Amino acid sequence: MDFGYFTLTDNPPRYEAQRRDPNRFLQEVEEEAIAAEELGFHSAWVPEHHFGLFGCLPAPATFLAHLAARTSRIKLAAATVVLPCNHPIRVAEEWALLDLLSNGRTLFCAGRGYDRREYDTFEVPFEESRGRFDEEMAIVRAAWTQTDLTWAGQYHRWDLPITVLPRPVQQPHPPIYVACFSEPTMRMAATGEFNIIFAPFAASVVFGSLQAAAARFFGFAREAGFPHLRAKCSYFLALADTPAEQLRAKERLKFYQRGVRGASPTQASAAPASYAYFEEIAKRNAASTAETLGEETIITGSPAQVIEQLKRVEAAGIDEVICYFNYGALPHTDTLRQMERFAAEVMPAFAPAPQAVVESGRSPAESR
Repeated sequence: MDFGYFTLTDNPPRYEAQRRDPNRFLQEVEEEAIAAEELGFHSAWVPEHHFGLFGCLPAPATFLAHLAARTSRIKLAAATVVLPCNHPIRVAEEWALLDLLSNGRTLFCAGRGYDRREYDTFEVPFEESRGRFDEEMAIVRAAWTQTDLTWAGQYHRWDLPITVLPRPVQQPHPPIYVACFSEPTMRMAATGEFNIIFAPFAASVVFGSLQAAAARFFGFAREAGFPHLRAKCSYFLALADTPAEQLRAKERLKFYQRGVRGASPTQASAAPASYAYFEEIAKRNAASTAETLGEETIITGSPAQVIEQLKRVEAAGIDEVICYFNYGALPHTDTLRQMERFAAEVMPAFAPAPQAVVESGRSPAESR
């Protein structure tokens, strides 16, 4: 199982005195992402959030293009592009260009988002998010795989044949992931031949557990004829050697949860039907305490405890966990220390087994 660096750049007004200077914060995220490559992380994932209402990174492709010039190996991804708030052809152009500038290191991940305030400001009907997202995912892939493309859909139409340039380096296109909180999205991903990325707490609310969500997705994928599809997940993560340190990590997560209220629909009656499940997520967040937060929400503990928990995630078929270290206003220096410890004390437990050596002392390849 691989590991990535992940941040939502959470910095909402409710953080009050602990709110960061957003310009400096994004410079720190840049430093952390570069450090992730140096430490051996597989990928770096940054968000799309607007206006400082929740996070403060509005243009992931721009940020990652800069990061591409400062790195050489790490995969570059958004978690996630809020596709209905962007024109899909523009998205296809930007991410094809990123794939070129990074020499084929792009992972594309999109979702519907959940913050009505962003939809309203961009003058996109929140109630149309489900239909727009499904159509726009098809448009992005078509733009990468077809030339002289025309379109006549429910939400987008053009008659002039267009060809997106540059073409992606990765063929037929960069790996595509869908951020999944609900079964309709899961089914769309599986039948559309898209990979998937889960938020474990949401998966536990909607599907019972991360393991159950992964099993259902893989089942849908097999039924659709795509058994090769892959699943990743994000996790709040904190190495903590004592019960007191673990409690502080969980208290910081409760601070995060309180701070970001208002970013998602919390009343089913006031949201489109496709977001009804958020009400249950909000209720469970409100009912939980730092003491009751469990593995469905956060992975924390000593390196040995963290390894044990992550092994259960790996057993569910998850091929990568993207690790959210800097949630809840964790200082930059502490974030880097967490990343360093994780790379040194946890990641080796998931390294590929060394190539077997045959009795003669030669490797299997040499024996052939």
